[in-house]
Amino acid sequence: MRRILWVLFGCSAAFTVCAQDISLRHDLDGKSLDALATLVLRFNDELKGKGRIVLQDSRGLENRHVLPHLALLDPDDSMEFFATRPRYRPLHELMREAGQKFDATQFYPQVADAVDDASGRIQALPMALSLPVLFTNRAALRKAGVDPDQPVKTWWELQKVAGEIYDRGGKCPLTTVRFAWVHSENISAQAGDAVVTRTGLVDKVSANGMVNVKHLALLASWQKSRYFHYSGPAREGNRRFLSGECAMLTGESSLYAEARRAGIDVGIAPLPYYDDVYAPRPADVLPDGAGLWALAGHKKDEYKTVARFIAFLMRPEVQKEWVHATSYLPMTPGALTALRDSGIPQHLLDAAQKRLSASRKGSTRAKHGPVRDHLHEFIGEEVAFVWNTDRAAKEALDNTVRRVNAAIAPVAAPKVAAKAVKR
Repeated sequence: MRRILWVLFGCSAAFTVCAQDISLRHDLDGKSLDALATLVLRFNDELKGKGRIVLQDSRGLENRHVLPHLALLDPDDSMEFFATRPRYRPLHELMREAGQKFDATQFYPQVADAVDDASGRIQALPMALSLPVLFTNRAALRKAGVDPDQPVKTWWELQKVAGEIYDRGGKCPLTTVRFAWVHSENISAQAGDAVVTRTGLVDKVSANGMVNVKHLALLASWQKSRYFHYSGPAREGNRRFLSGECAMLTGESSLYAEARRAGIDVGIAPLPYYDDVYAPRPADVLPDGAGLWALAGHKKDEYKTVARFIAFLMRPEVQKEWVHATSYLPMTPGALTALRDSGIPQHLLDAAQKRLSASRKGSTRAKHGPVRDHLHEFIGEEVAFVWNTDRAAKEALDNTVRRVNAAIAPVAAPKVAAKAVKR
């Protein structure tokens, strides 16, 4: 325990000078933090005093502006982690310069797609990803007279279940987390609609298609009927589900292990879909979440230690240990076995493996960077008006698309007027 505390809190008074500390900022707790601290200790032992990884909890920092070398985060959370949006170093570039072997083909295609750029180059280590799923508190469903073993496949079926829970006294039938990812990007993906299209070198966002408008309008009607309770744009809804306040949650698959540890008789099912759109693709959901990102502005020798740590985390035995402890998605096929004894139903694991193995060719998901940052930010702002005013779903999404496309539009070079020169 003393050694773990030393890793977590950095140099003690007895160690006023530390050899090449590599800071890693995170917001983990519980089993996930224990797992990361254990791996860090093991890696530090391998360094034999020639540097070490030191963990920083982002929630307890007095000065967030002092940037670490590494951060385990979803870039959506950059402001909370750093009070700014910093520059990140592309992981493929960092590993190449440090002379560390790094083969992007070893990742599941859909895992790589979550952290690569438009050219397919890996930007961060995708070590804390999840799939969007529907969680149910089976006891709450039974109390409402709903069979918890009856599959809920579509949003219309979910509406019926939420109504029955509410009619039987349930105060919060359904909530959600990560609204932009679950209820915009994945709704589009399941309908086969592109969130981002590219013409030449110009990206355009189109998150206001017919299915998106229909979905947001449906959620707004559920909000008014008290079937659905919006908890916030990030992960605020997790607490309400884990406490038993809300009976159902659309969220991240990795929460499953924590829900079981909380004593909830938890059910997990694929994200619902619309069966009344043309050629629906219910399985085409998008893995997403936190990656291990390297921040720019540090020394070359420090990046060499960072690269060694990345290579350490890519070891098959390390990946299996991490996945087993956290329930995050495996990065590579070899780590999938670590989820087999997690309690997740076998048919869902098989479906996850099939989805992660799907080709990323022709991907139209929003890549990390300005497009995705603005899309998530503006959706969060615009849907707030839907919940709190009479703003229509179409107006909110049209506003989102207009604002994103304006923010990412290339800046035209100013034209210099030719002037006659008098002699």
